[in-house]
Amino acid sequence: MSAATTRSRTPDRLCAEAVDLARTAAEEAAAPGVVGEHAGAVAEGDRVVTHYFECKELGYRGWRWAVTVARASRAKLVTLDEVVLLPGSDALLAPEWVPWSERLRPGDMGPGDLLPTEAEDLRLEPGYTGEDGPEPNSPVSEEMEELAEAEDADVTAGTPASLPTVPSRGTIASVAEELGMRRARVLSRYGLHIAADRWEESFGATTPMAQAAPATCVSCGFLTPIGGSLGQAFGVCANEFSPADGRVVSFAYGCGGHSEAAVMPKPPVVAPPVIDETRVDPFPLRPSADSGSVPAAEDETSAELGHS
Repeated sequence: MSAATTRSRTPDRLCAEAVDLARTAAEEAAAPGVVGEHAGAVAEGDRVVTHYFECKELGYRGWRWAVTVARASRAKLVTLDEVVLLPGSDALLAPEWVPWSERLRPGDMGPGDLLPTEAEDLRLEPGYTGEDGPEPNSPVSEEMEELAEAEDADVTAGTPASLPTVPSRGTIASVAEELGMRRARVLSRYGLHIAADRWEESFGATTPMAQAAPATCVSCGFLTPIGGSLGQAFGVCANEFSPADGRVVSFAYGCGGHSEAAVMPKPPVVAPPVIDETRVDPFPLRPSADSGSVPAAEDETSAELGHS
């Protein structure tokens, strides 16, 4: 071990004693009241010492003010070298920077926000462009182009959006119109797959709600079908009391709001009165002569007493 290395590990006495000089420099660089206690000194080299002070500023837990002082050879005057704020071993560090496109989560967009889409977004692919030769990854594939040629179909000039009228039936433009491809870009196979995986994870067969459901959505009357290839496995829930109301749900999903889970019994119907029309009961308009307690004929006794 050389003599220079030995001397560099031993703090210079005058530089190590310059604590007040180092504190004053740290307080000038920092805000008032954020420089804490002296946390030690480290020799950086011959007659070069760094003093550390605790940082009391909010949000900088574990950071330290580092003030480096030095003196020239054979000089007794200690001078200031630099003042910096450095993180310690247990410092609270900011997380690694992540691009906004990776930080964005569902539900982050609000009214007025614009979300740009990359030109090379894997979820999208070119739609029908109106050209005779579609793009290689376009939904209007080469097979469809060959079919149009075999059927002697016409290809319209320009994009469907620029057509003054509805495309004539039998043209590629009309086929693109019927298939919903009259757009600059459409969902790619990758975009369809990740959408299906996302919907399956949120409202699929493995969710706790579906595991406890009495039946699946495929037999529910509130399931509204959707078009396209995704309609083979998904639909839209139209039950206002379901947790998936207005959401795209898998056919294998289910909840307690299934239309046939607990059908309410019908209220009892009172039977109509039964009238026996085969029998006639006589109802005399006048009482019979022997129905009362007083005889109909008058006698002398009743006449004297005033009875009629």
